Amino acid sequence: MHFDSKDLTYDQLVHLYKNLLLPRMIEEKMLVLLRQGKISKWFSGIGQEAIAVGVTQALEEDEWILPLHRNLGVFTGRHMPLHKLLMQWQGNQSGYSKGRERSFHFGNAQHHICGMISHLGPQLGIADGIALAHKLRKEDKVVVVFTGEGGTSEGDFHEAVNVAAVWDLPVIFVIENNGYALSTPVHEQYRCEALVEKARGYGIDGVKIDGNNILNVYDTIKGVKKYCLEYQRPYLVECATFRMRGHEEASGTKYVPPYLFEVWEMKDPIKNFEQFLLSKQILSKEEVNAIHLDLKEYIDVECSIGFNAKPMHVDTNRELQEVYAERKLEVIGMNYEAGSALAEDIKEQRFIDAIKDGLHQSMQQHADLILMGQDIAEYGGVFKITEGFVEEFGKDRVRNTPLCESAILGASLGLSLQGYRSMIEMQFADFVTMGFTQIVNNLAKIHYRWGQSANVVIRMPCGAGVGAGPFHSQTNEAWFVHTPGLKVVYPSTPADAKGLLIAAINDPNPVLFFEHKALYRSVHGQVPIAYYETEIGKARHVCSGEDLSIITYGQGVIWAEDYAAHHPEVSIDILDLRTLLPLDYEAIKAAVRRTGRVLVLHEDTMTGGIGGEVAAWIGEHCFELLDAPVLRCASLDTPVPFNTELENNFLAKSRLHETVVKLLKY
Repeated sequence: MHFDSKDLTYDQLVHLYKNLLLPRMIEEKMLVLLRQGKISKWFSGIGQEAIAVGVTQALEEDEWILPLHRNLGVFTGRHMPLHKLLMQWQGNQSGYSKGRERSFHFGNAQHHICGMISHLGPQLGIADGIALAHKLRKEDKVVVVFTGEGGTSEGDFHEAVNVAAVWDLPVIFVIENNGYALSTPVHEQYRCEALVEKARGYGIDGVKIDGNNILNVYDTIKGVKKYCLEYQRPYLVECATFRMRGHEEASGTKYVPPYLFEVWEMKDPIKNFEQFLLSKQILSKEEVNAIHLDLKEYIDVECSIGFNAKPMHVDTNRELQEVYAERKLEVIGMNYEAGSALAEDIKEQRFIDAIKDGLHQSMQQHADLILMGQDIAEYGGVFKITEGFVEEFGKDRVRNTPLCESAILGASLGLSLQGYRSMIEMQFADFVTMGFTQIVNNLAKIHYRWGQSANVVIRMPCGAGVGAGPFHSQTNEAWFVHTPGLKVVYPSTPADAKGLLIAAINDPNPVLFFEHKALYRSVHGQVPIAYYETEIGKARHVCSGEDLSIITYGQGVIWAEDYAAHHPEVSIDILDLRTLLPLDYEAIKAAVRRTGRVLVLHEDTMTGGIGGEVAAWIGEHCFELLDAPVLRCASLDTPVPFNTELENNFLAKSRLHETVVKLLKY
């Protein structure tokens, strides 16, 4: 192994050696502790430390790194105390994730590290968002994100590299190619000669290097960083390496031909670099021994602290309270409920115009609000809600995206790490499946996992009734109300559409904002001209009645109002939930108390819909108030059909009358 120290000083070389040796010695200690049962699991990076260490040492400490579970050198290189890392690995309450996460599945904004999730690919898009934030602020900073050779097969890899290339983002994508994704060898993973060849397909540059040569890694990243900043371009670095142990200790290494261990043992990054330093008389044998002793003493002291942490104290209330980030800002403007504004302060608006108005005022209010979505810039979006925005706010803030839902949602989280807020427009709510992992595993869980807020709004044009068929007509809110950490809102009036959208943008948590396409131009209402909020988590009592209560939301509110207008013989109480996560249980209970008969109405299909949750809650908490069973009226358990006659039959509205009659007969 050839080492070229170039212009590195004695102190710099020794510093690199110490940083390279520390994670190896920690790992050797961890393997002992694993056998003793003091930690439960370990993903070993022995044999490939030079990559994590070289990368980290080549960056400034305020440049973000997004590592994987074999990158201990990133965490030690950013001076994270070993005792606190030990608490993390034990699942202790004093660890970085308060016992809520395992091993390296955590991050820490203070150290500019964003940890992985088990899905491997989603962190790549986050790097794009962080780099975008740097670019918008005109900061000379790069972002480094790690993936393995297996991770390059994920769609997230393609999306993230493509977005970085299209948007000219200074992201360094580092591939740690250690030959095996768990047990799958590279010849079963890809067919190109080298992964760096993929760079050409995205119109960017890349290089393949010896990932076991610390000086090679360090010098390459230094040079690549300079290139990325000068040309404002991403870069791909493939690091050839090998892990000397299993994917994790329990999986073993029987699938690896024995001769490979002999080959790579000769390429050990630490032994070779140590021999180089000895041969150049940069260090003596005595000095090497002294460094080993110093590090051993540090590890022993930190272990004694780490294993004397306070025992776990389980607090259910704290667990529930820390799922969501607390909003610290005061409400800007006013809180609005129907009828509370003066006549001269309101105007008649369509549903779609109220959404546009709320988004426009939010862009004026927040210079850090970034809009992203397909065709939302010059074209104005398929529903023209952002038409004219790019002329007023510019293409930096109103950004057309490639067809990369996952990467863009990941980028929104990256922006949030840097203090930005963002709005992502799904062209249709049906397309959100392409970014499902980012929403339910990254955005939703990040505050609970390590206290990081995700100030992201995802607009979801949804719903049937317009003859658009099974892929442009779903109202899929039930997919998300099951996910703690998300907030889900679904307005039915123009005033609420504007107020809830503004509130969502001001909320530090990820909010899915469902907007029914059939309401866009068919529903009108009085909307305050001012910038205001409608409180998330509060239902709206639409009208009072005595015979039965209809609890509903979205298009269901329009159906309920229309039914009540055409059936004056029935006194109907209507509750508009508005927010589906969290639900307003007090308002639900009040609706039950008012009539004793409850019908839960929604456009979503029956099985697994939010109506089942509402009905179950009422059965548990309001049984003594009921005069009849809670009934549900929902759409058929089929995909949404294209033919309008079939669609009308599919929709819950077609069964509303028979359900009302059935409920009144009890």
